[in-house]
Amino acid sequence: MATSIAVPRSDRPARRLIAIEFLSLDGVVQAPGRRDEDTSGGFLHGGWIRPYSDPELAELIDEQMNLPFDLLLGRTTFEIWAPYWPRHPGAWPGVNTATKYVASNTLTSHAWQPSVFLAGDVVAQVADLKRREGPDLHLYGSANLLQTLFRHDLVDELWLKIYPVTLGGGKRLFEGGTIPASFEATGGTVTSSGVVAVNYLRAGALPRAR
Repeated sequence: MATSIAVPRSDRPARRLIAIEFLSLDGVVQAPGRRDEDTSGGFLHGGWIRPYSDPELAELIDEQMNLPFDLLLGRTTFEIWAPYWPRHPGAWPGVNTATKYVASNTLTSHAWQPSVFLAGDVVAQVADLKRREGPDLHLYGSANLLQTLFRHDLVDELWLKIYPVTLGGGKRLFEGGTIPASFEATGGTVTSSGVVAVNYLRAGALPRAR
C-alpha cells in the first residue's frame, strides 16, 4: 500500500502541496481519463489509463481521494471537472465539499462551489495558502500550473502512478523544467496490471557527487 508518511521537518509548511499525477513511462500526464478529456496540441490518446485498472490500484486511489484535502487546480482541469463531479456526488463526496483554488486570469466565478480564483501572481498566492492552517492541497493534472510550481519549489510531495505505456507526445510532468532537488520515497507498490504507484517527499538540495 503506497501511502504518504509524514516526516517531521523544520521547514514543513502548515499545509503540504501534493501533486497527484498519472503518467506514462515517457512522462506524459495529458488526458489520462477520457478520450476527449484534453485534445490540445493534437493529442489523440486520451483515456490511456483505462485498460490498466485493477483492485490494488482502485484501493490506493480511493484511499488517497478520501483523505482530508482542498484542491489546487489549473483552469483547464477545473473546467473539465466542473461539469462532471457535481453530477456524481456519490463517487467522490470530498471533491464537491473541498475548497477549490483555481489558478486563472480569465475565470473569476463558477457555479461549482466552494471555489476561489487566483489571478495575477499565482506563485505568491500559493505560497501564502501553504502558510495558512487547513487541509493539504491536492493538485491533479493541471500540467501548466504544475510547471510553475516546480520552478518555484512549491511542491512538497509527488504521488505518482506510472503506467506501462509510452505515448510519444503530449504534456509532460517536468516539461517546463524544475530546480535541482532530491526526493525521498515514502511508499510504493507495483499493482497486478503493472502500474508503479510511488510517493516522493521533497527532501532537500541535490546531493553533491563524491
